[in-house]
Amino acid sequence: MKEAMNFIKNLNIKSDESIVVAVSGGPDSMALLDLLIKIRNEAKYSIVCAHVNHNVREESKDELEFVKEYCEDNNVIFESLVVDKWQNDNFHALARKVRYEFFESLLEKYNSKYLFLAHHGDDLIETILMRLTRGSSFAGYHAFLEIEPRETYSIIRPLLNLSKQEIEDYDKSNNINYVIDKSNFKDKYTRNRYRKYVLPFLKQENSNVIEKFKEFSETIYDYEEYIMKEVLDRYDKIVINNIIELDNLKECDKIIQIKILEKWLFCSLKDNIKYINKNHINEIFKIITSNKPNIILNFPNKIYIIKNYNKLMISHNFFTNTSYDYILDGDVLLPNGYKITTVENFSKNSNYVCYLNSEEISLPIHVRTRIPGDTMEVKGMIGKKKVKSIFIDEKISMFERNLWPIVTDNNGQILWIPGIKKSKLDKNKEKYDIILRYQKEETDETKAN
Repeated sequence: MKEAMNFIKNLNIKSDESIVVAVSGGPDSMALLDLLIKIRNEAKYSIVCAHVNHNVREESKDELEFVKEYCEDNNVIFESLVVDKWQNDNFHALARKVRYEFFESLLEKYNSKYLFLAHHGDDLIETILMRLTRGSSFAGYHAFLEIEPRETYSIIRPLLNLSKQEIEDYDKSNNINYVIDKSNFKDKYTRNRYRKYVLPFLKQENSNVIEKFKEFSETIYDYEEYIMKEVLDRYDKIVINNIIELDNLKECDKIIQIKILEKWLFCSLKDNIKYINKNHINEIFKIITSNKPNIILNFPNKIYIIKNYNKLMISHNFFTNTSYDYILDGDVLLPNGYKITTVENFSKNSNYVCYLNSEEISLPIHVRTRIPGDTMEVKGMIGKKKVKSIFIDEKISMFERNLWPIVTDNNGQILWIPGIKKSKLDKNKEKYDIILRYQKEETDETKAN
């Protein structure tokens, strides 16, 4: 325990600073709180005790009162959160989320940059073994560190070199009272089975097993840090406007590809990342290496991963059978997020603008989706060309083709495929009285940018 005390002292926490410590009332967190109080009496920093009552056991209320009374007796600020009701979800994952949201709110409230947790060496071994057994990301195998930097604070784990037994011995010798969570002895919980049956065997095999697992954890972390540096150096060249350029991705080693893909999914999906697992990532790799130019993967919660030739993108609004036929009256907003607008003046010439003579076409103008057999007399070419062939030449994916606007006159004559090709009826350098423009619909977000 002396090593843990020196570790805390070496943090050099100043007298005008506050620290937040998570305290359940069990032997580990009470030992940590005792250490922090002893050092506080010299260093004079403020201690904020954060207690969460998960409200799933009858004893929870008594445990809250026990921790609260201990804090009052030792001049420690006490803050608690009582969870009234749990949703029908993964309890352990949800409980962890609730705890950390509470801890972070206290860190902000008390302007603190230290969150102390009572994880110890046995916890480290159990966590690593559980993740190795059920599978995890590479980063997940390092479990946790003594000092884990976050964006605005650091998680501090001073007890990581200690065993559960050493902590309980400290409590006994220092007359530290604590509460016992009886659920920690039930075999129905995975962690308890590792604690009861696997850890004693490992400790018998090697008395320094905690140190060995800690070295393993730190090594994994160092490798992960190096890999992530490589990922950050390459990410912006591979992910452009949230779309992966597959040719650039394939130039990287596979481990870098995996990490770039994981980062892309995390940044794109945010809270929806919980719907993506390792099997989904394997499916994405299959379509990346496939020779097929157009593939779509349908994942849970309306997440669509789309391969379009050399690009990989994510969509939440994929339409497979959508068709439309609008009469153009001023402007029309399209399902793909673009709009076609009638404008009075425009001087540029590109495939995003079309100039028409109303005397040469049958009004009104229609904007519709393609239909089988569509052909167009392309400007600058002799004869007609199938719209399907134009899409293929321009590498328009099959799912984009289903939504792509086709501009026709009232007789069905194709005048323009916006953004791609214009017909011979485009009159940029001749007489025209209709100007049509194809552009991205402006949203509040694009206005802000």
